[in-house]
Amino acid sequence: MAVLSSQGITFEISVPVVIIGAGACGLTAALTVADAGVEVIVLERDSVPQGSTALSSGMIPACETRIQKNKKIGDSVAVMAADILSKAHQQTDPEMVNVVCRESGPAIDWLAETHGIELTLVEGFLYPNHSYLRMHAPASRIGADLIGSMTQAVEWAGVDVLTDSTVIDLFADPTGRIAGLRFERPDGSLETLGCSALILACNGFGGNPEMVKRLIPEMADANYFGHTGNQGDAILWGQTLGAATADLGSYQGHGSVAHPHGILVSWALMMQGGIQVNAHGQRFSNEHDGYSEQGRRVIAQPGSIAWNIFDSRLFEIGQGFEDFRQAVSAGAIIKADTISQLVEKCGLPEAPFKATMEEIVSLAGGIGKDRFGRDFTTNPELRSPYCAVKVTGSLFHTQGGLVVDRDARVLRADTTALPNLFAGGGAARGVSGPADWGYLSGNGLLTAITLGRIAGRVSAINNK
Repeated sequence: MAVLSSQGITFEISVPVVIIGAGACGLTAALTVADAGVEVIVLERDSVPQGSTALSSGMIPACETRIQKNKKIGDSVAVMAADILSKAHQQTDPEMVNVVCRESGPAIDWLAETHGIELTLVEGFLYPNHSYLRMHAPASRIGADLIGSMTQAVEWAGVDVLTDSTVIDLFADPTGRIAGLRFERPDGSLETLGCSALILACNGFGGNPEMVKRLIPEMADANYFGHTGNQGDAILWGQTLGAATADLGSYQGHGSVAHPHGILVSWALMMQGGIQVNAHGQRFSNEHDGYSEQGRRVIAQPGSIAWNIFDSRLFEIGQGFEDFRQAVSAGAIIKADTISQLVEKCGLPEAPFKATMEEIVSLAGGIGKDRFGRDFTTNPELRSPYCAVKVTGSLFHTQGGLVVDRDARVLRADTTALPNLFAGGGAARGVSGPADWGYLSGNGLLTAITLGRIAGRVSAINNK
């Protein structure tokens, strides 16, 4: 992967806007450019558009949407921005937080109403640190359905998506203006494509072990639950062009991936009353802090595993998620009529686990205070029959990246914009601050959709 001189280069074809990456960010940008009547081509290394979006739960946080208003949910840009900033301990750019929050509602309405993307409001519980119900997702609650419907919308819009096309080089002049790129086909043949604007929507570097080890050393040996194509290309190209980067140590982890099955188990179980214990049968954290930081905490436990403990009430809640149903079908969920049976089936030490269960019953009844700071009085106590699933912590995707402005233009270190380069989603700096603890549920798809739409809109305007 390199940035080469564009001097003397003749491109086979040229289009006004080229997008690298056909995930949620790239397809949102493509739909936006197409709506403006400007020609656009999307390049995707996989044979089918999927990326990190397909591996997610497909949940996009947004405020002031028509769906919310129809349900009389009084969310606002100010409240959503405050939630994001609070979770990030104020250690992110407040201007960009406000930009993505203002853009979120109109983006959801446009996707649903103009392009027929199925989006429903996720109800019944709040994810950690969200003040209102604002997660918009397919009814299935899986990202594969979100990316599938977006791919269909792009096809209906007449956008060319060139799959099996791995971009290997960019061509730029001395000012940093991108003239085009070169990409490789599966048979090894090379093609070139010129452009007036380039949008980097090829996510972060979670699939690049060397970059993870260097920039996020605590997750170097963690299970990677993201897309292997996330090799950090956008960041490396940007740095070669003199772009600024920020928060490269930031990432979304997750503390609830069924082991060894490799299936995500919804954190809704924890938010609605479930707990996590380690191999010693003991809790080790406040499960309501957030699932991102929980990934690191689970990895720190003996054997890098934990057990999600819940009951039949929570089992029924889990059945509303396709991933959970897959875990059930795979035999990942253990059921037991008594605590003694659960101990035997999970191989947990009986005395400390029983002590843990007795403690949370007392806490649910308002007796005592949890040493980790969790409030157990907001949910019913766990009751027989019980359920458990063995889980590990995982790295999902990185949150640091190229610094962009409110128009999604990639900025140099001196804050001037590169002439025609845009970035969004995992390629751009997110709004989660410098570490895993700043990730508010849905931040990844939030910046994918909003920055993708902004990048598409501005690049189209500049090419009309």
